[in-house]
Amino acid sequence: MSDMEKDIEEFDEDDANYITLTDDDGNDISFEILDTIEYKDRLFAVMLPFDDESDEVVILEILPGEDPEFDDFVSVEDEELLNEVFEEFKNKYEGEFDFA
Repeated sequence: MSDMEKDIEEFDEDDANYITLTDDDGNDISFEILDTIEYKDRLFAVMLPFDDESDEVVILEILPGEDPEFDDFVSVEDEELLNEVFEEFKNKYEGEFDFA
């Protein structure tokens, strides 16, 4: 998945765990943010796409954006790092999610 920027929208408190991101091609993709994981002094979002029927999560790095009120969500190209972050997520939620 390409670099994405947070779509500037107002969310009410009930929507705090949901976000719509726009990819480089201008496509809007909505996600449920399952959690944020701090790993090796970096912050990652573990998210589940709404429109995707698979149970695969998307992991993006969260970086401070130019606007202090909005963060940038950036693709992680390092497959090993993605696997390490996912292992951290799995360890944190062992028994709560089916990781089969």
